[in-house]
Amino acid sequence: MSQSEFEVTNPATGDVIAHVPDQGRADARQAIERANAAFASWSTTTAYQRAAILRRAWQLMQERKQDLANLMTREQGKPLKTAAIEVQYGADFLLWFSEEAKRQYGETIPSARADQRFIVQHHPVGVVAAITPWNYPVSMITRKIAPALAAGCTVVLKPAEATPLCAVEIFKIMQEAGMPDGVLNLITASNPVPIGEEFCTNPLVRKITFTGSTAVGRKLSADAAPHLKRVSMELGGHAPFIVFADADPVHAAKGAALIKFLNTGQACICPNRIYVHRSIEKAFLKTFTERVERLAVGNGLDDGINIGPLVNRAAVEKVSRQVEDARSKGAEVLCGGGELEGKGRGGHFYLPTVLSNVSPDMIIYREETFGPVAAVVPFDDNDDIVSMANDTNYGLAAYVYTRDLSTAMRTFEQLQFGIVGINDINPTSAAAPFGGMKDSGLGREGAREGLNEYLETKLGGFSI
Repeated sequence: MSQSEFEVTNPATGDVIAHVPDQGRADARQAIERANAAFASWSTTTAYQRAAILRRAWQLMQERKQDLANLMTREQGKPLKTAAIEVQYGADFLLWFSEEAKRQYGETIPSARADQRFIVQHHPVGVVAAITPWNYPVSMITRKIAPALAAGCTVVLKPAEATPLCAVEIFKIMQEAGMPDGVLNLITASNPVPIGEEFCTNPLVRKITFTGSTAVGRKLSADAAPHLKRVSMELGGHAPFIVFADADPVHAAKGAALIKFLNTGQACICPNRIYVHRSIEKAFLKTFTERVERLAVGNGLDDGINIGPLVNRAAVEKVSRQVEDARSKGAEVLCGGGELEGKGRGGHFYLPTVLSNVSPDMIIYREETFGPVAAVVPFDDNDDIVSMANDTNYGLAAYVYTRDLSTAMRTFEQLQFGIVGINDINPTSAAAPFGGMKDSGLGREGAREGLNEYLETKLGGFSI
């Protein structure tokens, strides 16, 4: 319906790389109606038919990995090697749920009556409205649409306005893989508000799945509540990274440097508060700072680049504000601490930064950074480090480094976070449940739990 378009720009250069349709609420309504019309036939296809399409889509993504990675780097900014890793991760969800589609098992339940039988089945919830973020513009799409399609749902997707091109290419792959018309529908829009309103209020939408900020997730949940829609929310994070006194400080520092600067720090699982026992802080900071100083900043298409641009100017200003606040309150800037000079050429670059002596009165200690700044907080034996780590409204990811099994198990059980990496900075997989507690969201993505988010439970009581 909409004839207008909006620009898609490269955050590393500011160059316009494409134009896409700028759709509105009426377009979203039509897409929902198409999805609803397709639901009757798609939901009655066999699990094996749906699995075959998802597997074919996985094969196509494998074949086009490099092209998709190149597009992602131009559109989102992350280094080319990192983009290729994301494409593979995104493809993994298509393969996992192509297999999981065939495991929508029901059950029979014994009855106290001799003439009665209970049978439980699982049925697709209906039309799903999905909203995905800009920081992982491929994998966040497949992590939502793969389980929804495997369950027998139809989908309307609105990708982030900053990264619609990756979504367009994924939808082309799904169509080529054999997805019937109307089952999967794409809405691109520069203004997400009216699209979100239509998703929340349209009675044909039975499920909303969203990845993004806690503030927007709260708004969508509130708007969907009067209509009793099911919601899945993967929201913000404020991850602690705890390095106990018995840990190897060099090993911990290497892990912290990798996960902190993942995607230029623009990932909800990146650690925001790095707690290091004071007895090993010096050794940790030496290795950590040396590794951060070696990170190369620039256009992700260039060879040897580790750190790409931030998403926009507002993100740079937020990071700068947090660093200056910490510096004014006594934090020491061990490296970085400012914008990249000279090479920016219109891009949004901030130098990888390490702050030591960070304390709870600093903004960075309380707010998610979403940028390349590491805040290191020393702690002592008399500190209750688990309470310090749990002292946040967020509860997505946490990390623990220790060589003591008892410490590892006790801390794992006490941390109020949905994902905990024990001497592990990559506790994620298509086969593992992903999601948070408290203000970090509702529901889980990936794994068996990810499929269950799109299924209704139906009980049959038979008198025989």
